[in-house]
Amino acid sequence: MLLGIDIGGTTINLGLVENKKIVKTITVPSFAPNATLEETLVHLENAIRQIVTPEVTKIGVGVPTLVDAGKGIVYDATNIPSWTVVPLKERLEKTFNISVAVNNDANCFILGAASLLDKPSPVIVGVTLGTGTGMGIIIDGKIYNGTNCGAGELCSLPYNGGILEDFCSKKFFTAHNVNPKDAGEAARKGDTNALALMDEFGIHLGKLLSIVLFAYDPGCVVFGGGVAHNFDLFKPAMMRQLSFSYPYPRFLDKLTITAMPEGDVPILGASLL
Repeated sequence: MLLGIDIGGTTINLGLVENKKIVKTITVPSFAPNATLEETLVHLENAIRQIVTPEVTKIGVGVPTLVDAGKGIVYDATNIPSWTVVPLKERLEKTFNISVAVNNDANCFILGAASLLDKPSPVIVGVTLGTGTGMGIIIDGKIYNGTNCGAGELCSLPYNGGILEDFCSKKFFTAHNVNPKDAGEAARKGDTNALALMDEFGIHLGKLLSIVLFAYDPGCVVFGGGVAHNFDLFKPAMMRQLSFSYPYPRFLDKLTITAMPEGDVPILGASLL
């Protein structure tokens, strides 16, 4: 039995995994912004105690920042102010006497997504569309971490006076005074403004995807995160833009692009670390 944990900005999702199947999940609120480091760790440990069983042989944790994956040390989590240097692996192993692995949350997402694909490609890229935008890379079945577990964070690149993440995440919709769920519901009802917003979002993603293709030449791209529930709405504009931005149409014909917005996918990936 494995335990996968996905630490997000608003919730922490935990799941027991057996034979790559999630058999039980719980969700607890994420850390309070003003919580001390010790308070956050105690909160996480209390959440684990709600679901861990004697059969659990490994705990995997996905966190929204850079990680020393070998040592399990978390660095400078933007949305967790007290997490500047956190020896998370050492702390949890001492508390529970269970082996612990820690990695970036986008890496956990694509590891879980890759395990669910019928025909995995040698190179798979995962793009998480949530509060921010994350990216994970699988090469020959293994996570490509880079030196600091930061490989693939292309959404920090400059773009349109900001960075790509500003236009390829929930931030894009917030800037238009709407959340992506409401925008999606309105678009499905035929609202012209919402449909135009989805098209604009798709155009930005098409430009991001062209960079991904130039950088990594993947055979498969998988979108995750809450905004990916609108995949069918922004995909047409995204593909049109990609056909303009990427000059090799024969390779686009070979590219698989799909979405797995379900919250269980990062949990599964974390358990497989």
